[in-house]
Amino acid sequence: MNKIAIIIITYNRPADMLALAMNIEKLSSKKELLEEIIIVNNNSTESYDAVKSFIQENPSTPFKYIESKENLGVSRGRNFAIDQSKAPILVLIDDDAEFQDTDALKRINEAVIENPLAGILAMKILYFQNSQFQLNAFPHKSFEKRKHLQSFETYYFAGCGNIIVKEAFDIAGPFPTDFFYGMEEYDLSYRILDAGYTIKYIANIVLLHKESPEGRQTKSDKLRGMWVNKTKVAWRYLPMPCYFTTAIMWSIFFLLNSKFDLIGFIIGWLAIVTIPFKEKRNKVNKLSEEYLNKVEARILY
Repeated sequence: MNKIAIIIITYNRPADMLALAMNIEKLSSKKELLEEIIIVNNNSTESYDAVKSFIQENPSTPFKYIESKENLGVSRGRNFAIDQSKAPILVLIDDDAEFQDTDALKRINEAVIENPLAGILAMKILYFQNSQFQLNAFPHKSFEKRKHLQSFETYYFAGCGNIIVKEAFDIAGPFPTDFFYGMEEYDLSYRILDAGYTIKYIANIVLLHKESPEGRQTKSDKLRGMWVNKTKVAWRYLPMPCYFTTAIMWSIFFLLNSKFDLIGFIIGWLAIVTIPFKEKRNKVNKLSEEYLNKVEARILY
């Protein structure tokens, strides 16, 4: 039996966070399996009094509410929260999500036991509103081929809902602290693989995601951050051609989805051309390359 910590980073979504806290309170097997629920308020500007009141009203559930004095971003926020945890199993979920099943803790524990080689387990992510697949949270680019599978090995995971073995995390290292938003999952995934672990999708652990568009960054800033960060990941861990193909393909994606933000386009390229001069390469090892080939990873962009 593995003790579980639920990790949540929240910013300006108090209603969603309260709904998630209520959802967690209803989970079965809390006493046996749940070590702690770590909630980091990422310097929100809205009141979380209702969340704090709910926590006080439910002292038997191990909530641990922490207020950060600054917006740490996604990666630093998760690293900070994980540092506060004592549990061997970390469940990272977004504050605008809820578990579909009340026995989710039991399913998580069983999945970890049944997959001892997995350093990370990816959940099945559905939209809260209609229970349809959230395609951008499916942990493989071959959705049609794999959508009906109950489990499969893969090469990355979605940040909105995942399970990380703390031992694997400690070996691989933390989320990249230079990534404020976007693609931190890929960076960690390649280091998890290089540490000798696999990444596995488990369909019977289901998270319902509301996918709120709210946040501190504009859409263009988010897209540019994703483009630059994905290119950094390619430079750090993948064969050299992937750096160029990722930079080019994502630049096109940025232009199309930012409504041709030319200033952002120039800023993005200025950041990308400096990557080889600022970033060290730590290309994945031969075993990881073989694994990526086996799971049909898309690494060109």
